[in-house]
Amino acid sequence: MSSIKQFQVTFDCAEPERVARFWCEVLGYVMPPPPQGFATWADFDRSLPPEERGAWSACVDPSGVGPRLYFQRVPEGRVVKNRVHLDVRVGTGLVGEERLATLEAECARLVALGAVRVQLLLADDKNESCIAMQDIEGNEFCLD
Repeated sequence: MSSIKQFQVTFDCAEPERVARFWCEVLGYVMPPPPQGFATWADFDRSLPPEERGAWSACVDPSGVGPRLYFQRVPEGRVVKNRVHLDVRVGTGLVGEERLATLEAECARLVALGAVRVQLLLADDKNESCIAMQDIEGNEFCLD
């Protein structure tokens, strides 16, 4: 019998801290405490060589249940479509107009934070409605 593994989701991005703070707002996550010996992340960042400053960031589920998200700076931009796609579960168990209203409300909140609405996908015979979106660096995700 295999054991359950913990995992982290890693995002390649241009501005790790900015993207991490965005996802904190989306998911209700928090920034982890800075390393021991540092009062703030800014203090820690200043201790690094210039080329390493701002190279990564992370956010965590404050309840300890969800996966850690890790954001690393990469020199290249997103070329086509990201290969990891998060479905943010805001409408679980809801159907019809109630589901659409919940999705639309969350979409409006995230657009105010800098997300981009891409497309509303209406329910069909197999799937409930969802909204395709992009984060502040263009990574695609869905409100589901």
